[in-house]
Amino acid sequence: MATLDSVIEELVTANRILAREEILDSFGHISARHPENPNRYLLSRARAPDLIEEGDIVTFELDGTPVDAGDRKPYLERYIHGAIYEARPDIHSVVHSHTGSVLPYGVTGWKLRPMAHVGACIGKDVPIWDSDEKFGDTDLLVVNMSMGRDLVKTLGQGKVALMRGHGCAVAGDNIRETVFRVIQLDVNARLQREALAMSQVTGKMKFMSDGEIDAWNKILTPYSWERAWENWCKRASRPYRFQPWV
Repeated sequence: MATLDSVIEELVTANRILAREEILDSFGHISARHPENPNRYLLSRARAPDLIEEGDIVTFELDGTPVDAGDRKPYLERYIHGAIYEARPDIHSVVHSHTGSVLPYGVTGWKLRPMAHVGACIGKDVPIWDSDEKFGDTDLLVVNMSMGRDLVKTLGQGKVALMRGHGCAVAGDNIRETVFRVIQLDVNARLQREALAMSQVTGKMKFMSDGEIDAWNKILTPYSWERAWENWCKRASRPYRFQPWV
């Protein structure tokens, strides 16, 4: 069973990794469900991910109400996290990023599908949530639970959803798996874009089949991401700790 201190340390490491791997820049965030209270979650105060420290982590109710923020200003889009945890008890970590590689898929209608074997972790279907369909002209930010819950309808029982003109929401069973998934989403998006250019010459482009995606996801275990996590920790100058609970 994860302790509160270990999850907080893991969140800090995850923020540093996602910044160093260029998934998050000055914006974007990753959260974790509270290990002692499933009706709460942990998320940093509004700060650039590469600067986040243990003292920045705040506890929130699922509706986005801060429990112990004090004078620490929360992220405006914390409702993405709360709405997913509210609807999906199986989810224990959420990332929201503005990764440039995925943005074109959200606005062109070009379907994002796994091309390389590790890309299978994004799922067979990556839906696109368009805030305009229900909320009209907005700044595209998810600023309340109503918007967050509408996003969750698009996410469904999957673990990845694109957000038109904005970025993506990625979920997982734990922090390390979620970091693995959002990084592979970026890799797959870039590979697909490169393959599309080449396919204009060859006339060929073959994605993973549904059966291949199922087969790969059956072997997605902690062993799949632990080796990567250790390497990412070193690159981000963060201590690596093997934790059986992942």
